[in-house]
Amino acid sequence: MKSHVTDLVRHALKSLDLTTDPSGNGAIDPHVERTRDPRHGDFTTNVAMRLAKPLGRRPRELAEALVAALPASAQVDRVDIAGPGFINFTLSEAAGRTQIAEILDRGQAYGCSDMGRGTRVLLEYVSANPTGPLHVGHGRHAAYGATLANLLSATGHEVHREYYVNDAGRQMEILAISVWVRYLQARGVEIAMPANGYRGDYVRDIAGTLSAVYGDRFVVAAETFRDGLPPDAPEGGDQDTYVDAVVVRARELLGEEGYREIFDQGLNAVLDDIRDDLEGFGVSYDRWYSERSLSTHGTIDAALDRLSARDRLYVKEGATWFRASDYGDEKDRVVIRENGVKTYFASDIAYHHEKRTRGFDLLLDVLGADHHGYVARVRAGLEAMGERPETLEVRLVQFVTLYRGGEKMQMSTRSGEFVTLRELREEVGNDAARLFYVMRSNDQHLDFDLELAKSSSSDNPVYYIQYAHARVCSVMRQLTERGLAWNREQGLAALEQVEEPQAKALTRSLSRYPEVIELAALNRAPQTLVFYLRDLAHDFHTWYNAQPFLVDDAALRDARLALCLAARQVIANGLTLLGVSAPERM
Repeated sequence: MKSHVTDLVRHALKSLDLTTDPSGNGAIDPHVERTRDPRHGDFTTNVAMRLAKPLGRRPRELAEALVAALPASAQVDRVDIAGPGFINFTLSEAAGRTQIAEILDRGQAYGCSDMGRGTRVLLEYVSANPTGPLHVGHGRHAAYGATLANLLSATGHEVHREYYVNDAGRQMEILAISVWVRYLQARGVEIAMPANGYRGDYVRDIAGTLSAVYGDRFVVAAETFRDGLPPDAPEGGDQDTYVDAVVVRARELLGEEGYREIFDQGLNAVLDDIRDDLEGFGVSYDRWYSERSLSTHGTIDAALDRLSARDRLYVKEGATWFRASDYGDEKDRVVIRENGVKTYFASDIAYHHEKRTRGFDLLLDVLGADHHGYVARVRAGLEAMGERPETLEVRLVQFVTLYRGGEKMQMSTRSGEFVTLRELREEVGNDAARLFYVMRSNDQHLDFDLELAKSSSSDNPVYYIQYAHARVCSVMRQLTERGLAWNREQGLAALEQVEEPQAKALTRSLSRYPEVIELAALNRAPQTLVFYLRDLAHDFHTWYNAQPFLVDDAALRDARLALCLAARQVIANGLTLLGVSAPERM
């Protein structure tokens, strides 16, 4: 209905020869939105007030002229001018009936639009280091990113989903030596795990596989392993020197081929687990992009050459620096260290520039809250290479805290004592996990109540919304059991008989769905859809408890069932976008 009212206002503007904004901002946007108070109608626009000053006219006078120029519409019952010049539209009862018919006609496509048509989006999310299983924090990234992808697709954007695999760098080397140490221990070599090694049981499992496949091939004596190594730092101290020395020792003793075997064994085992976990969570990708490929394909070198050619690099104290401060970053950034090793930052800007070379209009990254300083520096890199910095959009996701019985649960990724995403899914189910993760704005901390997520009560939004869908299915089963059938045409024709206020409230809620989807997509705010579905379920349950649906009057029965089925369709559509199932029985 919003689009219909918008078209009416555009027609009126055109009739008054007002198609271009007199302030020089291009075409005039009617800016039609829902009223906050239903007593003021259904939709409102402030276009008369916005245009009055540049046109040198009084707002109410311009509003009156626009109202007079509005074309007749069976969907609009009344148009009023309020306050200094708001134009308020009250929809007719026929509009609601038209909406119900549209929902039933369009089915799964209802709520979809072409708002983002022509915009190619590369959405990168999760991208957790493949150094261990995904934990509950990663799960929030997965649910948020996957839902964003669904919302953007539903609004006409061309969405490419990508996982950036950090298969290079120091953390992967620590995983490799952690696996090697566990392997040596399993083969009877008495050595200790480095203080900052990875200690989870999954490392023992990988080492066990390594031992089963290769036997003693990678075994070295404890004395040979320890010879010349510096002392390991105590927990909380400087542990980097020791672990870096172990990496060097591993390369020396194993050779590059042997070291790479162990490195890849750890990488592939963890990455396979991550893929399996995400697929089980209903999260899939179009591409898993290897960080290593940036080097092997010369992508980093090409990006640095581009920056150098544009005089955006300089050498200082043996390192190569990027002039990031010239583009709004707080300081310049090192891209090549004194030892010739390229930095993570060099990889990041090369990767994002490569995304642009693939033809994507918007680079949308979902990152952890600790990446708040990341945006300015990567935008600086893009701008320095000749790209528009606004093509990069970063959404930061705050942390998750688990509660059980009111008590906070602790997590620690390095010690291995953490709750994995898989464990969470097994306990509360995918549906509760997917919806609970996006119940709050991504930039707010999330307290995840495990007991609430598992409860079968109206306080649990997952249960409450799904129950509304299941109730409609139950009604339709009862209809069949009574030997009756729903007559669609008769039901739509008799919708005017459904006059109870609860039904009218439900109809009004259903008409809002397309607007909610666009708003959720534009604001990258899946919680908008969750709140809407909760309210919609409330409207349905209220009507269900107030009126019998399977009445003797066939026309009235079919009309109420038409509204029931429209509600079921919208609930199913919304849950699908959230990655949540719509059960027929509960």
